[in-house]
Amino acid sequence: MENQRVIFLDYLRVVACFMVILVHCCEPFYLGGLGTYIANSNDAFWVTIIDSALRCAVPLFIMTSSYLLFPLKSDSATFFRRRAVRILIPLAVWSLLYALIPMWGCSEGFDWKQNLANLALNFNMHAGHLWFVYMLIGVYIAMPLLSPWVERVSKRGEQIFIAAWAVTTLVPFLHQAALALFGRAEVYGEANWNEFGSLYYISGFIGYVVIAHYIRTYIDWSWKKTLAVAIPMWAAGYVITALWFWSQIPTQFPVNEPTELAVLMEQSWRFCSVGVAMTAVALFLIFKKINCTGKLYNIVAPVSKASYGIYLMHMFVLLATFANVSSWGLATPWTILLSAAITFAISSVAAVIISKLPGGKYIVG
Repeated sequence: MENQRVIFLDYLRVVACFMVILVHCCEPFYLGGLGTYIANSNDAFWVTIIDSALRCAVPLFIMTSSYLLFPLKSDSATFFRRRAVRILIPLAVWSLLYALIPMWGCSEGFDWKQNLANLALNFNMHAGHLWFVYMLIGVYIAMPLLSPWVERVSKRGEQIFIAAWAVTTLVPFLHQAALALFGRAEVYGEANWNEFGSLYYISGFIGYVVIAHYIRTYIDWSWKKTLAVAIPMWAAGYVITALWFWSQIPTQFPVNEPTELAVLMEQSWRFCSVGVAMTAVALFLIFKKINCTGKLYNIVAPVSKASYGIYLMHMFVLLATFANVSSWGLATPWTILLSAAITFAISSVAAVIISKLPGGKYIVG
């Protein structure tokens, strides 16, 4: 099934890729200065409205991959060999490019020797979007371990796991509650000498892997039932995601505070938090009903195939694009949308072209 085209996944993958680029175009409107910088209430409003709807993009990527790959359809060796060609080699190529080539406006203090040394342990911070690939590798490593379980577990057993995982999506807020009530953020066995609490082993992105399998195996609803469930779920998740972020923004502008404020604001934006999980599952259910082929799909399919390459390269394009679009004097939402659209278009064309070249799969996956 890995090599088969599932139509709705192609649409979803393209939309999720554009959503990620939109997220990165929102960042200059609340990150900067001492770490957290919001120029005015207008920027605060639009970042809250737009970005809160986009945070499910990363979970959607995990779910699209899991829908196809989980449980494994081949032996572990074959699975890892295919993932290495598709994921690891392009990651190595682009990690080197980001380490050696300064992006637009980032040449000051650029140290390629230090950047190369940093790669021994992690991605370079100016290529921070590559964190996703490291996380994805961890998910792939876990898949062969979970595959025998999901093939044998009952529907009820899978539901119990998903319910338990859903509790872990409350952890960012439980940490804040514990800090406010007791002066320490640890919960359920966590401590400053132990980060592995009782919820640790059923938390994180593995939940999206299981949910994707559950949806594929057990959910085949009509459009009416899908919308009846998905729309209220998405709306509730969006409200949770947006209200927390908005409530943490100071009322005096400009806001120029340390990074810790942005971290606090983003608690509801965490990819495995309750609001984001609800919006991700809701959108996945809706897209699962899409089965449109024809001219539009002829455009979507090649872009979907190149989506990993688009993700890897887009920061090179985005910084230059945003710098130019922001000089046009447009309103905040238009600056975000146009910067994202231009970045997505250029990156898509480049990734599709590279994918058709000999050896292109080693560059864009």
